[in-house]
Amino acid sequence: MRYYLYVSGAKLDMLYGQIPPKLLRRLAVEAKVDLKLVSVSVQSPRTDTSTYDRLDIVEAYLEREFDVSWMSEPSAWFRGDLGLRVAGYGEPNSPTLMTGRDGDTVVALIGSSHHLIGYQAAADMHRVGFSGLPSIFRLLQEIPPEWERQFEVRWRGRVPSRESVTHDVLRCAEALTVPPMYCEFLARRLLTGTATGADGRERTVVVGTPLYVAMSDRTPEDGEV
Repeated sequence: MRYYLYVSGAKLDMLYGQIPPKLLRRLAVEAKVDLKLVSVSVQSPRTDTSTYDRLDIVEAYLEREFDVSWMSEPSAWFRGDLGLRVAGYGEPNSPTLMTGRDGDTVVALIGSSHHLIGYQAAADMHRVGFSGLPSIFRLLQEIPPEWERQFEVRWRGRVPSRESVTHDVLRCAEALTVPPMYCEFLARRLLTGTATGADGRERTVVVGTPLYVAMSDRTPEDGEV
């Protein structure tokens, strides 16, 4: 049983709707999802299953059909287990940035705040997606004013180094000061590169967009921030 912090309903619906019906039933058995619900969803509305049933099925599908790797050597889909600092709580129609470090690997996950559990947008509100590279480029160019208190310095007008997005992502990761939460996650890789940190060490920077983020029972260890 996971304690979720973030579940991307948009990604979940997109991926779930693409699973072939015959394979869907097989995956339901592997994921231990109620077959009565799945049999209904195969015939007509697939949304009859709960969000978390569908998430279990999609996760099983990704494990079966793709090379789901670890965050230090990310493939198209990758997992992680990391202390994440989260910026973007409190405003349902804005981006959220979740970032942490394990050794020389820095992970930055970009998503939409309305997918954070407990921060749902109103039904009549136009929901904006922030799960792609254009969103993180825009975010790095102008950190929202309400985020500035979460950073060691004021970023407005200073974030874009124009050198590379990986360098800017690393600067934000190093400056974010909110306490970390130890989390496990499954994400789609958007970008991988290298950049030099404030301590002069070269880091691998992994930018992704999460399908889900859930609290872990572990706590951050040395080298994980």
